[in-house]
Amino acid sequence: QVQLVESGGGLVQPGGSLRLSCAVSGIFFNIYTMAWYRQVPGKQRELVASITSGGNTNYADSVKGRFTISRDNAKNMVYLDMNSLKPGDTAVYYCNAFLRVTRDHWGQGTQVTVSS
Repeated sequence: QVQLVESGGGLVQPGGSLRLSCAVSGIFFNIYTMAWYRQVPGKQRELVASITSGGNTNYADSVKGRFTISRDNAKNMVYLDMNSLKPGDTAVYYCNAFLRVTRDHWGQGTQVTVSS
């Protein structure tokens, strides 16, 4: 059974930091591209950051220089370090594991709220 479990969300003030974690089980983690997406009500889910099995990273323009994605293949974990948070970063953040269309797995999401 494939499981992706996000943690680390919460309420933070503008300018603050959070670290999201995603614990993955049930797949051969090392070969998957891992990613973080986010979604706000009424809008499409958008890619925030991704990291390939080889460690290549990609970021949405809106988070470049503020967010960092990383993975620990020994622990089957992926992380998103978020700094200089803005109210516009408020969303539900989802962890994703992608190998191909038939191997595309999602977590349940964790809420991040940036507000004073």
